[in-house]
Amino acid sequence: MLRLAKRITGWASSKKGAKLVLVLWILAAVLLGGLAPSASEYATSVNATGLPADAQSLIADKKLEEYFPKDQGVPALLVFHKESPFTDADWQRVDAVSERIEGAQLDAVKEAMPLHKLPPAAKTSMLSESKTTLILPVSLKDNLERKVINQTVKDLNVLAENELKDAGGLQLSITGPAGIVADLSNIFASADVVLLLATIGLIFVLLILIYRSPLLAFVPLIGAALVYEVVNKTIGIAGSLGMGIESQSVSIMSILLFAALTDYSLFIVSRFKEELKKEEDKYTAIKRCMQEVTEPILYSGGTVLAAMLVLFTALYEPYRNFAPVFSIAMALILLGGLTLLPALYALVGRRAFWPSVPKAEPTAAGKPGFWGMLGEAVVKRPVRSGLLVLIPLAALALNTLNIEYSFNLIKSFPEDIQSRQGYEALEKAFSPGELAPTTVLVENDAEIKTDQAQRLREKLLGMDGVDQVLPDPAAPQRPGQQESWLSEDKKTAKLELRFAGSPYDQETIGQLEAIRKQAGPWLEELGLSDAKLHFAGETAKQVDTRDVNNRDTLVVVAAITALITLLLALQTRSAVAPLYMMATIILSYFTAMGAGYLFFDKLFGYTEISYRIPLYTFIFLVALGVDYNIMLISRIKEEARTYPIREAISRGLTMTGGVISSAGLILAATFAVLTTQPIMELFIFGFTVAVGVLIDTFLIRTILVPAIMVKLGRYSLWPQLPKESAAGTPVRGSRSL
Repeated sequence: MLRLAKRITGWASSKKGAKLVLVLWILAAVLLGGLAPSASEYATSVNATGLPADAQSLIADKKLEEYFPKDQGVPALLVFHKESPFTDADWQRVDAVSERIEGAQLDAVKEAMPLHKLPPAAKTSMLSESKTTLILPVSLKDNLERKVINQTVKDLNVLAENELKDAGGLQLSITGPAGIVADLSNIFASADVVLLLATIGLIFVLLILIYRSPLLAFVPLIGAALVYEVVNKTIGIAGSLGMGIESQSVSIMSILLFAALTDYSLFIVSRFKEELKKEEDKYTAIKRCMQEVTEPILYSGGTVLAAMLVLFTALYEPYRNFAPVFSIAMALILLGGLTLLPALYALVGRRAFWPSVPKAEPTAAGKPGFWGMLGEAVVKRPVRSGLLVLIPLAALALNTLNIEYSFNLIKSFPEDIQSRQGYEALEKAFSPGELAPTTVLVENDAEIKTDQAQRLREKLLGMDGVDQVLPDPAAPQRPGQQESWLSEDKKTAKLELRFAGSPYDQETIGQLEAIRKQAGPWLEELGLSDAKLHFAGETAKQVDTRDVNNRDTLVVVAAITALITLLLALQTRSAVAPLYMMATIILSYFTAMGAGYLFFDKLFGYTEISYRIPLYTFIFLVALGVDYNIMLISRIKEEARTYPIREAISRGLTMTGGVISSAGLILAATFAVLTTQPIMELFIFGFTVAVGVLIDTFLIRTILVPAIMVKLGRYSLWPQLPKESAAGTPVRGSRSL
């Protein structure tokens, strides 16, 4: 593979090859740009829960639809709220809104509660105890596209607008699953464009500051822009053919693309400049450059691609939907790094470095710069240097033990988003268990008796955290009222379980999990040994989400770690190097997670972070952290052909310190752009990855890894055994500490 890659880069660096490569990329970008849809056109959440089809909560939903079909649909909760109690005028306005919704007969609406037709007692049951908040439920049809849900929510808002003018403080917020979907659509509608422009602008400024050359700032961005167009449209085509595209994956993909191609450009520029000082012909110089740079680019991109392919093993749909998007993106990013970038630099040549154009002439060795002095210091005192880095990083890493995780997506929304405002109004006015009660279904082959349902209710009420179980099957029934908890064939019973805590709290999730475990013994005791107990609702879905997330995290982390270790072994041709390389990468991950949580907990007061952040951060931080490992080790191996291992380590750090630090700064800055996004999950993810990249760049890769290599000596690359020194003794001036 490496030999083939070097042939490709050699051809792309030639005079004819460079021109042809550029023409082919431009043609691909123009044709796809004009004919293909963009990825954002198909960006959506394919499954509202993301759970596999055999998840217990989804099976319960299907059973609920089967036995109690009127209960199903996508809820849109119209929350009317004000600071003071409802007045007669407020009731008139709400009735008018209800009447307008009924009269509009919106295509996507399955059923809307006719509040204006209900008797006063029934209306009052929808009002909070404080009389400040009222719920008007509207049920949308199942399996609607996101854009249809979004438009329907807009229509509901428009229908209510005229009736709520000059409403004296009465406000409407639409929440529930439909409101959340609509808000997500609106949030991401313009976020991707803003994110892309911010990323490009930031990279350009950083490249100008690093190189002080306008062309060196433009060339990588031109290359990245062409690759982005091809990637974006290719993913769009895949989306049109039915591939799921997660909204967040499109946002992160654009950042990854520009960051990765800029990193590859920095690798090329650093070596190209060296070769231009030795060789007059620019094509010969770029060919020699790519002979040495192809390997780190190939393995850097290959490890990220491999990590993304592992996501196909995930059961949780938001994770699995990242796999095709990022696999397509990384394959084309890698192709661009091996063909388009060398072609661009071959064509531009020395002019890229203007006004500081490198000349092909002998240069005297200058004074060692910062990286040279750092390399010498690490080689002389490896243990001291390593411990100075290791101890504080390990201390921060231990803070991961304190992290608490949240399963409440809506808390990640901006405070001014209507679905969050509606949810918080409900949270304030109603008891937590009323927000999203759990439905308990008993499915039996024979008719379920009232006393059996009553005894089950009593057992549920006896469990920790349970506040109410409704209705009471033993209560006196009016004719026909039994149908509210019993199916038509009387073989399935339905009870509503309300917890004392929030339906999204970890404690509540654990309480429902404990109830699930009691299902078998309870049914035996009730004489329903052939029956099945199902749990539907938000808390039930969060139990399944936690289980699937834990499984995916374990499987994906283990698979990525093993796969990247194997790829590093192939790249380094060593059995030892991959072990300390992966160990330090994992250390940077845990340190970033611990430092990030400490920052958000102490500074912003966020005691919980999204349960998805650990796996997202691991995938990107570990896969991208390999880049700098590969760059450093590749250069040390190259220097070890000529110099003793200690001097090779010092020289390798000296020669790569500048490019790795520049690449790390740009990578960290591009992920930090995610902190401008309105979704808190993206904010925390971007911040954590940025911190991890900086730790990896300036502490792990430049101090800890070289220190480990110095202590291991020639065995750091075992079974390859570079010479200890020219005479088989340590390099002059080196010490153990």
